[in-house]
Amino acid sequence: MAVGSARPSIQSHSDRRRKGLSQPLSAHTFSVVGERNVLAALTVFTNRDGLLSVIAPIGLAAAVPTCLVVDLDPNGPLLPGVSTLAALVESGPRQVDLQPAAEGTAMLANGGICPEEAETVVRHLLDGWPHVVLRSDVDRGLFAPVVPVHPMLPGWPYGDPSRFCVYQEAGFRVERPAQGIVLPRPAAGTVGKLLNGALPPKSRWISAWREVWAHPWR
Repeated sequence: MAVGSARPSIQSHSDRRRKGLSQPLSAHTFSVVGERNVLAALTVFTNRDGLLSVIAPIGLAAAVPTCLVVDLDPNGPLLPGVSTLAALVESGPRQVDLQPAAEGTAMLANGGICPEEAETVVRHLLDGWPHVVLRSDVDRGLFAPVVPVHPMLPGWPYGDPSRFCVYQEAGFRVERPAQGIVLPRPAAGTVGKLLNGALPPKSRWISAWREVWAHPWR
């Protein structure tokens, strides 16, 4: 995703041919019901699950028509895209167009900068995009409410029963939480596409994230 031109890194095949983007891309048909009640920005925090920490923010972002994923973790993965948060901080927000030019899901890797150092740029991104997902390695909502995401594993203390969380099914028979949103298991093909910067044409897992946007997170 080139934030300089604000082109989403996940678009339709027709957009890919016209704009010459190099990332693996797929069209998608997801939509949001009752979008007037959807929050504009959310922070995703996953506890001790490396794969989920990568795909959960993308899944949440893909559940709305236009969204930017920003990684606040200085040690985070190299998300698909051509720029980083650190590079935007270095160039300065006034030197970059920070608004989307088309619908889609765009991703911005961290580049080795802490959230406090990037505050000015992050707030410009929050103002410029209709939806933003912030990937965080700490359970702290510095810029937007926190969505705690936990895998449902046997013997795993996967959540605080007094706190509303998102739970990821993992194929094990475990007790379901008393409250929260439970996501179905993502198909292997869905995971593979997300890790390569593409969206599947249909995904029950991504559609399930729409409920997360509609919840009144605090």
